[in-house]
Amino acid sequence: MALLPLLLSLSAFASGSAGASNFPVPDKPVRILVGLAPGGPTDLQARVVAEHLRRELNTHVVVENRPGASMTIATAEVARAPADGHTLLYSPSTPFAQNPHTFAKLPYDPLKGFTPISVGSVGPLVLVAHQSVPGDNLQQLVAYAKANPGKLNYGSFGQGSSSHLFGQLMAKQYGIDMVHVPYKGAGDVQKDLIAGRVQLMFAAAGGAVQFVRSGNVRMIGVVAPQRSPLLPGVPTLAEQGAKGLDIEGWVGFFGPAHMPPATVARLNAALVKVLAEPQVKSEFAKGAYEAVSSTPQAFATTVRESYEQWGRIAADLGIQKD
Repeated sequence: MALLPLLLSLSAFASGSAGASNFPVPDKPVRILVGLAPGGPTDLQARVVAEHLRRELNTHVVVENRPGASMTIATAEVARAPADGHTLLYSPSTPFAQNPHTFAKLPYDPLKGFTPISVGSVGPLVLVAHQSVPGDNLQQLVAYAKANPGKLNYGSFGQGSSSHLFGQLMAKQYGIDMVHVPYKGAGDVQKDLIAGRVQLMFAAAGGAVQFVRSGNVRMIGVVAPQRSPLLPGVPTLAEQGAKGLDIEGWVGFFGPAHMPPATVARLNAALVKVLAEPQVKSEFAKGAYEAVSSTPQAFATTVRESYEQWGRIAADLGIQKD
C-alpha cells in the first residue's frame, strides 16, 4: 500500500457547512486520548499537536493517556463518547488493523465505530537490538537466533500490535524461535531494552532513535518499502532479504461514529493547518516521523486497506484469536 503518496497528494478537506457547527462548545475542553503510556512517539506527537490546536480551535486541548490492553481501553472510551468533537483518539493502526484479527472480541467496531478525521504522521518501525546480541545486520542476527533458540526475547507495544506481528513474521520466515514480551507502550519497552532484559524490538522510528542514543542499542533495519529520508543510513529489512517486512506505519485522529459533518470539517481544517506548520514538522522529524494530513475520506480508505492487509498477514501466520 503506497500510503504516503496517497496522503500527500490530497488537499485539505473543506466544507461550506463548517461555519454552521456549534463546535467547539465554549468552556468545554477537547480531549485527545492516547492508548499508550506517556513518553513514547505517539504521546509526544499528540502533545505537540494539542499545543497548536488550542490556537486554531480557540479552546483548551488536553492529552490523556489510557494505556493497556493493546490500546483497546482508550479506543473503546472514544467509541462510547458523545460524537460532539470533544473526545478524540490519536492512535497508530493497532486497534483498527491488527487487534481485530488477534482478539476474539473487541469492545468496539474498528470500522463502523469511529469517524476518521485525518492522518497525523507516517513513519516506519525499525528493528533494534541490544548490544549484547552479536551482529550488525539481519543475516547475522538470524544466524545468532538459530544458534540460540528461545534465548532472544523481543518486546512489543502490545499483544497483536504491528511490533508483535512483525516479530512473528520474521520468526516464521527464518525459522527462528523467539519469546514475545508485550508491554503497555513504547516507553515501557525502552527501559527493559536498554537494560538488556529484552534483546529485540520492532520500535517506532522515534523510539529507535532514542534507544540508539542510549549507547546500548543499535538499529538492524527499517520496516518500509524504501529507506527513510530521516534515517538514510539505515538499510531496510527488504534490502537485507526479508519478505513482507516493508509496511510503513501511520498514526491518525479519530472521533466517535456519527460526528456531524460540520464538526469533522472544522477539526480536519484545523489539523491540516497545524500539521503543515514548520515547527510541528520539525518536532515530528526529531522522532523520525513525517507530519502529514489527509481528507477524512482518504483516511477512512487507508484504515480499511490496513485492516484488510493485516487480516491477510494474520491468516498467513495462523494467528489464533485470544
